[in-house]
Amino acid sequence: MTAAHAAAADPARPGAGEALPQHVRTAFGVADAPPRPVAWAGQRAWQCGDALIRPVSDNAVAAWSAGVLENLEVEGVRLARPLRSSDGRWVVAGWAACRFLPGSAEPRYDDVVAAAMRLHAATATVLRPRLLDDRDDVLSRSVSAAFGERRLTLDGATGGDLFTELGAHRRPIKLTPQVVHGELFGAVLFDADGSPAVLDLVPFWRPAEWAAAVIVVDALAWGGADAGILERWAHLAEWPQALLRALLYRLALHAQHPEGSVESLAGLERAAGLISARL
Repeated sequence: MTAAHAAAADPARPGAGEALPQHVRTAFGVADAPPRPVAWAGQRAWQCGDALIRPVSDNAVAAWSAGVLENLEVEGVRLARPLRSSDGRWVVAGWAACRFLPGSAEPRYDDVVAAAMRLHAATATVLRPRLLDDRDDVLSRSVSAAFGERRLTLDGATGGDLFTELGAHRRPIKLTPQVVHGELFGAVLFDADGSPAVLDLVPFWRPAEWAAAVIVVDALAWGGADAGILERWAHLAEWPQALLRALLYRLALHAQHPEGSVESLAGLERAAGLISARL
């Protein structure tokens, strides 16, 4: 179960299930543009002319992401440039805005991994955001457990048992942590020409190889990707251990999610079978 699934299932998420407020449209300078509901990385957003306005679950993360994307340049990847409100803010009452980019999520998983690697080559010089220092949510807990930095009590039937079994195969790694977008599966959009687009950043301080591996795990578990994707990216440094930590991350997240079930674990079990053979 991905973070996008978790966010979509959260009824308390700001803006979830409600119309785009008029004062938010006014703040972002699109008061006269009729709002059109659109899908954005599995979540609801509104297109207002050339602007995309969406609810955010964490104002600090959304503001940090906008600050990075404002001037970031990534070869071969379109970035949705953030829009400030009339008083200079990135977030207004739990809503953020960016330039609307055409495109849709497609099962082009190798292209998503390639876009991720280019994105993370560009974010390699971004300083570690201080907002990660005190972060304690299901994503941060899950990734810390995946890297062996903390212990979690996980439901065995929905991923905990498999987490314990596979965790025994962890070995030390020497990959360099940096700012990465850890949730790119389903969040990279492709236009008619196949050009990828990234709309925001979900920050983690982890190796770029791990972020690529999360996409591969998701593609195997949820996207019906062929097993060959594991070999096509095997040139990445310490790939088997990066894959293992990505799989452990997803298992920990699934086992903590209120909608996690034995049935929804099946995709991760498939990924585990393919990855464990390479450890």
